[in-house]
Amino acid sequence: MCIQIVVPEVGESIVDARVARWLKNEGDAVTAGEALVELETDKVDVEVAAPKSGVLKSIAHAAGADVKIGETLGTMEEGASPTTGLPAEAQGAKAGTGTERTEKGAETAATPSARKAARENDVALSSVASSGPRVTKADVDRAGKGQQPAAKALEPKQAPAQAKAPVPAPPRAARSADGARETRERMSKRRSTIARRLVEAQQTAALLTTFNEVDMSAVMDLRARQRETFKTRHGISLGIASFFVKAAVTALKEFPRLNAEIQGDEIVLKHYYDIGVAVGAAEGLVVPVIRDADSASFAGIEGTIRDFAKRANDGTLTLEDLRGGTFSITNGGVYGSLMSTPIVNPPQVGILGLHAIKERPAGVNGQVVLRPMMYIALTYDHRIVDGAEAVRFLVRIKELVEDPGALLVEN
Repeated sequence: MCIQIVVPEVGESIVDARVARWLKNEGDAVTAGEALVELETDKVDVEVAAPKSGVLKSIAHAAGADVKIGETLGTMEEGASPTTGLPAEAQGAKAGTGTERTEKGAETAATPSARKAARENDVALSSVASSGPRVTKADVDRAGKGQQPAAKALEPKQAPAQAKAPVPAPPRAARSADGARETRERMSKRRSTIARRLVEAQQTAALLTTFNEVDMSAVMDLRARQRETFKTRHGISLGIASFFVKAAVTALKEFPRLNAEIQGDEIVLKHYYDIGVAVGAAEGLVVPVIRDADSASFAGIEGTIRDFAKRANDGTLTLEDLRGGTFSITNGGVYGSLMSTPIVNPPQVGILGLHAIKERPAGVNGQVVLRPMMYIALTYDHRIVDGAEAVRFLVRIKELVEDPGALLVEN
């Protein structure tokens, strides 16, 4: 029986995708649940699996093609025998998909981002040691640097019979072999969507940014006092992000229009607090969401953010991780930014920007002293948030972070 392979529903806001890579060739045998093709969407990369066991009969859209939800990617024949007459190596070369296999012919289980990183860095997936059930982008990056995954670094190593001097890696070839001064590359689906949404935000919302600065002394002193206790009890370090998430929740309760969105001529006020936290990924910034941040503990927030950062790097974030969000926080300080104007993530109407902590002169009790200071920025949609309201919101953030005791009482 002929079965159509279609682009699945991958999220309520996603209407199209791009074929990133076929993992099987026409004529290959596949088993039910086995990944056939990788799709690139504006949020995450997904794999389409075979609904039944059989043979991949035809490929309708090659790598690089843009497809709509529900569109046919190819067909497979249920229960058929694989194409014969060519050795496996020749069939793979004919299709040109480059599926990674081990010497025994078994495919290497890897995430879509890991396969992409392997292609870009000329790393054979079959030679990459995995730190989990599938090879991740982090595993590929470690392999490119000659490192071992953390999970296997603790394994004892046998001493070599004779010490040998390390052989330097050959220099990597220039990106442009013909010496061209310019090259062109197609935008990824995610980068293209980021570009479009940022322009839309600028064109459709009345964006304005207000600034303030926060004395981080109290937070840093508290972290120093509680560092060992907190890490021993929760197994994670106490960062600054949880303080700002908690401060944002408290301020949003006092200024609810910043936790709203516009739908037509109505303002939808949200009485829950799903805080998006921007993290860097290879394909661009992503904003996974901490659900019900008002009821989360400091340790829970820190652990969730660390998990988001790891999975963004590994390419294993899910659509559910990115869906929704009522307010966002972005920290350019991790890259050294001293001050910036973040852009609102529609349909949200506010975003808090954090920046690098730098010692600066400050007036304290009539004296000028050096204090660890951070500039903070709030970009908001002036259509429903007044300037005075935005300024008072940011001042409230400042008050809460500068007095962590009050922040703990509020929560």
